[in-house]
Amino acid sequence: MPFLRWEEIETVLLDMDGTLLDLHFDNYFWLEHIPHKLAKKTGNPIDVCRNDMYAKYRKVSGQLEWYCLDYWAQQLDIDIMAAKREITHLISLRPDTLPFLDALRESGRKVVLVTNAHPDGLSLKVEYTQLDQHIDQLISTHTYGVTKESLTLWEKLNGDLQFDKTKTLFVDDNLTILNTAKQYGIKYLLAVENPDSKLAPHTVESFCGVRDYRNLVNDIIQNPLQ
Repeated sequence: MPFLRWEEIETVLLDMDGTLLDLHFDNYFWLEHIPHKLAKKTGNPIDVCRNDMYAKYRKVSGQLEWYCLDYWAQQLDIDIMAAKREITHLISLRPDTLPFLDALRESGRKVVLVTNAHPDGLSLKVEYTQLDQHIDQLISTHTYGVTKESLTLWEKLNGDLQFDKTKTLFVDDNLTILNTAKQYGIKYLLAVENPDSKLAPHTVESFCGVRDYRNLVNDIIQNPLQ
């Protein structure tokens, strides 16, 4: 279990997909659902469509376009939001998310969602999970025009939120983003080791890892903000 000095932590910044929500929805959507729709649309074999999408993903990985639903709608000539709504039954919270969020808020800490997800995608997830009822503020990095992979985002974010970097915890399943947060100076960092419930967990060597937030709940409750 990761050791965190909860008595020092005032602000908790949280990723969404893979961190609070099961990443299976997104992985299935981009790696299976979209290639199948393209195969049906173009008549090309599914493997050709899948490999073509992989190439397109690699081209913009980590950039705002990678997370932009408008970009993909234009690139693929597909109604991305309509396609997402076809598989909304796969949208789900991690089973340990609500106990974790509720403990954080009850302890008096500020809880902020910071996601690279497009605002429309964020709205869809909120519609099906009511995640907004358990978090103080929800932020899509698209409003800043830059992703969490960039130091510029963290500077802009802190300009608005005014958090103390030495008293802040950031949780994400993306190691590149965690490294950027570390470079920016966020003191407490936590890596999710099981973002997709359909895939085996992996061990993270470079950061403290977590697989079940419920293991943190007692420490959070026992160390409320004064």
